[in-house]
Amino acid sequence: MCLSAETGEGLLENLTSVEDDVTDILDLIKASSITGESIDDLARRILDSGDSEQILLSDIIQENPDFDGGWTIDRPFDPPEVWAAGVTYKNSELERRRESDTPDIYSKVYNAERPEIFFKSTSERCMGPFDNVGIRSDSSWDAPEPELAFVIYKGEIVGYTIGNDMSSRSIEGENPLYLPQAKMFDSSCSIGPCFATPETISNPQNLSVDCVIARNGEEVFSGSTSTSEMARTCQEICEWVIKSNFVPDMTTVLTGTSIVPPPDFTLQEGDRVIISIENLGVLENNVIEV
Repeated sequence: MCLSAETGEGLLENLTSVEDDVTDILDLIKASSITGESIDDLARRILDSGDSEQILLSDIIQENPDFDGGWTIDRPFDPPEVWAAGVTYKNSELERRRESDTPDIYSKVYNAERPEIFFKSTSERCMGPFDNVGIRSDSSWDAPEPELAFVIYKGEIVGYTIGNDMSSRSIEGENPLYLPQAKMFDSSCSIGPCFATPETISNPQNLSVDCVIARNGEEVFSGSTSTSEMARTCQEICEWVIKSNFVPDMTTVLTGTSIVPPPDFTLQEGDRVIISIENLGVLENNVIEV
C-alpha cells in the first residue's frame, strides 16, 4: 500500500516513496491534528523533502478494469462506518413521493428541521473504484444514487469523496420500514476515487455532479445536478450524524442525490455506473446481482 497525491493534471506523486511511514491518508490526518499544519501542507513538505516516484493517472486507469497488474486505484481509505442522509434535494423528495405508497412522509422530512439519517454500510460492504457494486436478487427496481460524501475525524469534516448509494427503489417504495433492506446489502456502497481536503474542494455546496450508466458499451442514462441544490449543508448533516452518536474516525457520510433515473429504468447486472463530481474525479463500478 502507498499514498499518492495528485500534484498536477493527471500526475500522481508517491508520498510513501519519500516517507515510508506514510502509507494512508489517516497518517496525514493524525499528523495534521497534532501539529495544526494542514493536510495539504504536510503532503507538500514530504514531497519537497525528496525525489518522489511519479505515476501517470491515465496509465493506472487503463490497467485497473482488466486487473492485469501494476499500479491500481484502491479505495482511498477504510471507512469503519458509512452513514447517509436522504431527501436532501427537492427532486429526491418528488421522486420518493412518486414511488412510495406513503408519499407524505417524504414531504415532511424534506421540510423538517431534523433530516433523514440512516446507517448505510460497514467497511466490508463498501467498495472502491472499479470494484463491483450490488443489486438485490429480490428487487425489481434498482438505481445508483450519485452523492457527495464527507469524512469525519474527531467530530469534524476533514475531507470529501464521491459516494454511490446503491438502492432498491421497489423495496423502499413498498414500505418505508423496509428502508434498511433497500439500502444495506452486500456491495451496496462505493466510495472513491480519492480523498480531497476542504482546501482542495473550496466550496462543497457548489460542485457539479454527473452520472452516466452504460449497458453493453452504450449510454442508457445520464443525469446532472449541483450540490448547490441541497436543502441542507454538509456541516448541518454532520452535526446531526454526531448528535448523541459516537462515530469512529474516518466515518463517511453520503449527502443525498438529485439524480434519479426514470421509473421505467432499472439497473441490470453488467451495467457500468460512472459518477463524476467536480474537483473529485470519477468513480466507476460494474453492477452485479448479490
